[in-house]
Amino acid sequence: MPLYQYETIPTVPDEAVRRFEVKQSMNENALTRDPESGKPVRRVISGGYLMLKGEVGGESGAGSVPASQSCGGSCACHP
Repeated sequence: MPLYQYETIPTVPDEAVRRFEVKQSMNENALTRDPESGKPVRRVISGGYLMLKGEVGGESGAGSVPASQSCGGSCACHP
């Protein structure tokens, strides 16, 4: 099950925002209220984890893309 991040939506100026994580099924609706305080919440969209399968470290798989093509060769992820 995915882990989703939420944060409370401030209702008054300078109110502290509380961030928390909830393990939910992808079929479940997003939360609308903080389970602890009942305050309104929104789901936080953050960076994810991407794993490219390629010829890094001498290993390759069927249908893999060479690492030099996966990032254009402009980074420092390979020689």
